[in-house]
Amino acid sequence: MPFVHRPQSGHTLSIKQLHQALQLTVDKHPSLHTSLHFDIEKNLLMQRAITHEDKNNNIFSIIETTYETDEQLNEILHDEKRNPHLFDLAQGLVFRCHIIYYKQISSNHLLSDQDLLIFNFHHALFDFPSMNIFLHDLNQAYATGQLLHDDSTNLRYLDYAVIEQQMSMTGASMFWLDALHGCKLDQPLLLPFDRYRLSNEHRTGRGTS
Repeated sequence: MPFVHRPQSGHTLSIKQLHQALQLTVDKHPSLHTSLHFDIEKNLLMQRAITHEDKNNNIFSIIETTYETDEQLNEILHDEKRNPHLFDLAQGLVFRCHIIYYKQISSNHLLSDQDLLIFNFHHALFDFPSMNIFLHDLNQAYATGQLLHDDSTNLRYLDYAVIEQQMSMTGASMFWLDALHGCKLDQPLLLPFDRYRLSNEHRTGRGTS
């Protein structure tokens, strides 16, 4: 899910400040450094927040390239949208920042209004409404050099998921059983699909296995 941003006309952005602000923002939001993998033994989709201690390299990537023509820029944008190898869910690499300079990489480490930023997120851990929160925190971190948060009091997305798992669903189940009474729930809908499933695949409620 790429989001393209360009500095305002007549303004510049410090690359050093941007790096620091991105680090603070990613550190604050566990979903931006969370790994997903399917545990065959447990038959469960597992997720875990990756920390700096888990690996030697950064928990997100920053890439720098250049463009001179609109055609080159469109190729870069297309790659950000369509390239399936930009992320690694198993390693928690679900966010990247692509800095695109006009003609040449800046020697003074500043972005001008002819340069672009692409913030790209894996869709499994990000959605469009989240972008407002991300930009708010990024702006605060860039302007102040800090981003305050308290892990002991702030609820994370995972906390909401755990709360929902522990909620009683009896009322909801009774509602849908009544609403769908008479429907053939054991028969799949004959809807169009983009690929065939294997005959031995079955739905578990934890993903298709």
